[in-house]
Amino acid sequence: MSEAPETAKSVSYNAAEIGALAHLYRGEMYRSKIWRSRLDATTNWAVVTTGIALSVTFSSAEASPLPLALVGLLVLVFLLFEGRRYRFFDIWRVRVRVMETSFYGPILLGKGVNTENRWNEILADDYNGLRYHISLWEAVGRRLRRNYIWIFLVQFSAYLGKLMIHPVAIGSLDDLFFRAAIGPVPGEAILAMGFILHGALLLFAILSARHSKAVGRATRHRFKEDAMVRLASTEVEPEP
Repeated sequence: MSEAPETAKSVSYNAAEIGALAHLYRGEMYRSKIWRSRLDATTNWAVVTTGIALSVTFSSAEASPLPLALVGLLVLVFLLFEGRRYRFFDIWRVRVRVMETSFYGPILLGKGVNTENRWNEILADDYNGLRYHISLWEAVGRRLRRNYIWIFLVQFSAYLGKLMIHPVAIGSLDDLFFRAAIGPVPGEAILAMGFILHGALLLFAILSARHSKAVGRATRHRFKEDAMVRLASTEVEPEP
C-alpha cells in the first residue's frame, strides 16, 4: 500500500519570533531597494548615452549618424548588465513578496500566521541554498520589454530621421544609402544590420514573454507549483 502524502504541519510563532520575522522583512526590503537603485543606475546610463549621441548627431548638418549607430550597441551592453543585476534584485523581491502575501496578509485579515501553503519551508530553503529565481533569458527580456525597447525605438527612429531628413530630405534611395555608408561599408549593409538587430530584439522580447517561467510569484492562497520545487535550480554567482 502506498503511503499517504505528507501534509504540511501548522507552525506556531511566538511574539519574539514574529518580531524577528518583522526585522527580517525590513532587511530584505532594504536589500531590494538597494538593488532597485542599481537597476535604475544602469537604465540612466543608457538614457544619458543615447541623449549624448542625439546631441552630437544633430548638432550640425555635417555631423555623422555614426554616434547613433554605436550607441545602439552600447545600450545593448547596458541591457545585458541590467539583466544580470535583475536576477539578483529578483531574489530579494521574491522574498519580500512572499512575506507580504503569506505572512502579513493573513495577519491583516485576522487569521494569524498561516503556514498551510508551506511558505515558511520554501523561504527557509531559499536561505539555506541561495538560488536565482529567474533565468538570464527572462531577466533580459523583462527589462527589454519594460524599459529598453523604448530606448532602442528612440535611437533607431532618430538614426533613420538623421539619414532621411537632416539636414535636408533625401531625394532617392541612393541618397539614403550614401548617407548610411560608414567608411568602406556600404549603406545597404549598415541599414540591413540595423533592421536585423532591432528585429531580433523585438522577436526576443516577444519570445521571452511567451516562455516566461519565473517563480516565486506568491498569491494569497498558495505558491505556483514550480515554486514548490524549491524556487529555482541555478546557484547564485557573486556580483562583482
